[in-house]
Amino acid sequence: MALLIVIAVLVVGSVLFFSRDWLPVLASLTGEVTDSQLSLNLILLGVVFVCAQLALGLFVWKYRDRGRPQGPFQTQPSWRTELIWLVVAASIFLGLNLAGTRMWAAYKPSGPSSLPDPVRVEVTAVQFRWYFRYPGPDGVFGHVDASRADASLGDPLGLDRTDPASADDQVSSVLLLPAGREAELTLRAPDVIHSFFVPALRFKQDAVPGMNIQVHVTPAQTGQYEIQCAELCGVGHHQMNARLLVVPPAEFDRFLSEARKK
Repeated sequence: MALLIVIAVLVVGSVLFFSRDWLPVLASLTGEVTDSQLSLNLILLGVVFVCAQLALGLFVWKYRDRGRPQGPFQTQPSWRTELIWLVVAASIFLGLNLAGTRMWAAYKPSGPSSLPDPVRVEVTAVQFRWYFRYPGPDGVFGHVDASRADASLGDPLGLDRTDPASADDQVSSVLLLPAGREAELTLRAPDVIHSFFVPALRFKQDAVPGMNIQVHVTPAQTGQYEIQCAELCGVGHHQMNARLLVVPPAEFDRFLSEARKK
């Protein structure tokens, strides 16, 4: 009886918890697709979870030890029953994977932006900080030399200022993006694997040493949001947070113009 009560509390508590609005604020135009897929996964797996716990409670009650001289109830396994459950589990697993594949194909966050004039930002993850570089009016990122990088001297990326393309690049520790405009991000990591994760944008992508990974996102709602590293990258991993500021387009243009004057 005690086990039945525990199972009932577990089932009811799980249903109440996942039925409430527990996701972080949504600030992306494409994030609704991700939320819909997550909700579908939770509903299907929640039904399986509830049915499995109810079946467990039923079997515990029906086949409990009632003090029979011959001992507890025993039965032989049925290969047909095991095959049925195997097919059900495989169908759910493969079905959710196919649904996720279709969602990813519709979302298409990987690769460069298909729009003619996206906001271009280079995102560099280095133990244990995030740095965001904006190109100048030429729209070209200049050359960097990681061996010359020194954050204490105000140059955390090692910009080659002799390169004309680097002369007008601007580096910030805050990612500033305009609302309603697609941003093309190039992810870099000079040391170890990091993971660029913005819960409000429903977006996560690894930054891998030796690779320049291009992705694109479209923030839709102004505000301040957290950027996290979702890959255990060393002893200072807990410090690797940054801010995303989504501002009106006019404010973003003013930020770029003021930065270029410095």
